[in-house]
Amino acid sequence: MERKRADQKKILLYGFMILLLLVFQEVLGKVGRIVADLLHYERFDPYKAFAWVSVHHITEMLIALAVIMMLSKLLKVDFGFGLGDREKGTKYVVVYTAIFAGITLVCHILMLIYNLLPVYDFPLNKNNILGTLGFQILLSGPAEEILYRALPITMLVHVLGKSVKVKWGITLETIIASFLFAIAHMKWSLFPFTIEANYFRLFYVFVLGTIQGKAYQDSRSLVYPMFMHSISNVLMVGTGYLFLLL
Repeated sequence: MERKRADQKKILLYGFMILLLLVFQEVLGKVGRIVADLLHYERFDPYKAFAWVSVHHITEMLIALAVIMMLSKLLKVDFGFGLGDREKGTKYVVVYTAIFAGITLVCHILMLIYNLLPVYDFPLNKNNILGTLGFQILLSGPAEEILYRALPITMLVHVLGKSVKVKWGITLETIIASFLFAIAHMKWSLFPFTIEANYFRLFYVFVLGTIQGKAYQDSRSLVYPMFMHSISNVLMVGTGYLFLLL
């Protein structure tokens, strides 16, 4: 009976942690937007192609890092900022990059054929191309993997006291983290209840988040999913630019 109560308590705590993570990520997103809105970018980024989102992600990353540092000391948990299993992590990055490069090329060829290439709110000049690609490779991976991978996966494992395998080596905590990551790519509100979402994009970020979460847990390091995240973004955005400019 006592063991059953203890298990129920853990499950309730697990659910509370998921809710807490969702609220924290949403609040952090709003804080990032508030900070980014305080600055002016007209002189070097008049179209807000990269500067605003860079400040937004830097704000999120710094706050998330501060929280992780406190949790690491208080709870004695490892969030994976070391190199972990280098061989396994490097293999993930190389294989992922090769596969994603092929998928990206095929997708853009199909988009070209069906006249579905991306449309941007800014001209594709040198400043905007370098700025946006710089953001993707330097900030998108580190900031988002810290907030949406390391923090939720580590805390969910800590609360339950173990990792829960689901299938194909993918864990429950990775799936939940990917679900939270997908929610972050939606526009939604509770009062009134509304949801605006590109469902293909949600599926896309959920799948990539799950792959990156598996790499994080298998390699025991955040370094490799950071590289994977940034590389996939640069490949997708950069290939789009290439097709539009040729």
